[in-house]
Amino acid sequence: MIRRRVRDFWRKNRADLAWILFFLAFGAALQTIHLAPPSPVRQSGEKVPARVLTVDNRFVTMQGLLTYGHQELEVEVLRGDRTGQHFAAQNLLRAQIELDKLYRPGDVILIGVLSGSVPGQSTVNAQEFFTVERALWLFAAFALILIAFGGLTGLKALISFIFSCQVLWQLVIPLCLRGWNPIAVTLGAVTLLTAVIIFIVAGWNRKGVTAFAGSMLGILTGCVLSILFTHIFRVNGAVMPYSQTLIYSGFGNLNLTDLFIGGIFLASSGAVMDLGMDVAAGMDEVAAHRPGLSRRALAASGFRIGRSVVGTMTTTLLLAYSGGYLTLLMMFAAEGISPWEFLNHPHVAAEVVKTLVGSMGLVLVAPFTALVGACLLRRPQ
Repeated sequence: MIRRRVRDFWRKNRADLAWILFFLAFGAALQTIHLAPPSPVRQSGEKVPARVLTVDNRFVTMQGLLTYGHQELEVEVLRGDRTGQHFAAQNLLRAQIELDKLYRPGDVILIGVLSGSVPGQSTVNAQEFFTVERALWLFAAFALILIAFGGLTGLKALISFIFSCQVLWQLVIPLCLRGWNPIAVTLGAVTLLTAVIIFIVAGWNRKGVTAFAGSMLGILTGCVLSILFTHIFRVNGAVMPYSQTLIYSGFGNLNLTDLFIGGIFLASSGAVMDLGMDVAAGMDEVAAHRPGLSRRALAASGFRIGRSVVGTMTTTLLLAYSGGYLTLLMMFAAEGISPWEFLNHPHVAAEVVKTLVGSMGLVLVAPFTALVGACLLRRPQ
């Protein structure tokens, strides 16, 4: 009985399972690629989780909202070759609210231990709270909800999610650090991700090809508009968080403006794929229920489907981008800065370019997909 069910499941979903196995193998191959250049500032040693045993706050000074000085800690290493070893640790406080943290006994933190450190004698550096285990539990909950609701489609969506993370971490970031053109690297990565995500979800069929072609036309349009308007607005890529820190870390050859341009259509590519898939799926249903429908009528139905989705998707981009700069917007409002000054601020100008250019590329996906679908999805009477 069980064997028959497995056989029936395989016959019914053979193509989907083949795609899943292929991309699992592809993802495993990506893990073997090591393209990241050696860090020019990295010291010999390791970072390991440790539990805080005791805390000495005698050297901590609080002045208003700011805290400076340092904490003296005793920690016990929890993993690795140094498991069980005790070290004295120091937590430096720089009066920077976004970076400083105060530890308490029982906290699990990440420490940096140099190669020659001696337990009980050497002082190590306390760096961050150790949140890896919590992140893994959160991801497990996300995967469980996704698969429980979506079934096999949810599993495919989970695989595409993991694959996207791999491409960004194993390919995009190392190649950009090595000095490759960020626009070309990002465009290649977005093309790969668009193909993987659309075909693993929609399958290798006319609907998938339509969604892929429409999405890529929108992404290419967004790429061209990003280059054009970034230079028109004279946006400096240094407005991105930690960009100057990256430059001062020994990567002075990076072109921050090109990184900013690549980030624009990379950030909007998910919404672009979503819209392309929605329009293609809707047109495929129309063509299936109305065989013999003319190309013009099929294209018109695609336009109508796109119009109903575009409004909410552009608002999604606006809220996604502005949410990251909520405190900046509040600061401008609190200081009574006029809209004229507000729009001339470099960070605001960068967000304007990012939001409007991303939205323009998104809007154009609908007509592109409708035109491609009219050619590919029409069924004869």
